Amino acid sequence: MPLFDRVFYRSIDRRIAAYQQELTEKHCEEVQNIYNTMRGWRHDYRNHIAVMQASLKMGNLVELENYLGELDIDLNTVDTVVKTGNVMADAILNSKLSLAHKKNISTDVTASVPKTGISDVELCIIIGNLLDNAMEACLKIENEAERLIRVYIGVFKEQVYISVTNSMTGTPRRFGKTYKTTKGDEHGFGLMRIDAIVKKYGGYLRREHDEGVFGTEIMLPIAARDKN
Repeated sequence: MPLFDRVFYRSIDRRIAAYQQELTEKHCEEVQNIYNTMRGWRHDYRNHIAVMQASLKMGNLVELENYLGELDIDLNTVDTVVKTGNVMADAILNSKLSLAHKKNISTDVTASVPKTGISDVELCIIIGNLLDNAMEACLKIENEAERLIRVYIGVFKEQVYISVTNSMTGTPRRFGKTYKTTKGDEHGFGLMRIDAIVKKYGGYLRREHDEGVFGTEIMLPIAARDKN
């Protein structure tokens, strides 16, 4: 193999290795955050039981009823579990949303994933990369109250419809009609993976931005067939 080719392929291998390392570190952070959240819920659960037992022993039924009402409101506030009907989509969505909440990013999610001919792994690659990009954009906003990610996944015209919209600051980079990552050329694999999967299944992809908002829409055939 010519020297230039060897150097080129070594450079590509290094970039892919760096990208995989970044994904591994991000996944570990997400899992650790979920673990810490579960530990917090377990600790709080024990405290709630102790308070209710004490109220019951003292016959303070009104106080117990009020406490249960407040606890119900609190549980509705912290319950961020999303159930889409697809186990792998649930896993990726909930891990990303848990991390978003840790970083003080508000979320609004409506998601239902139908059975499709699309690989679950590829579907999760799309969802994961979209949410990673949305979080990256939100974290550049200094005012935490303005950070928002809105996710919608459902069926539209017999196709899987995926929409991710996020608040942002500044103007995204573009090359012609194509948006570019702001993380450097070696980190553009996420966008490339999304584009390749949509093309593979003959789907539709649109990225657009307005002042303070960036959105991505993807449509994939439910009875998808590999175009490769």
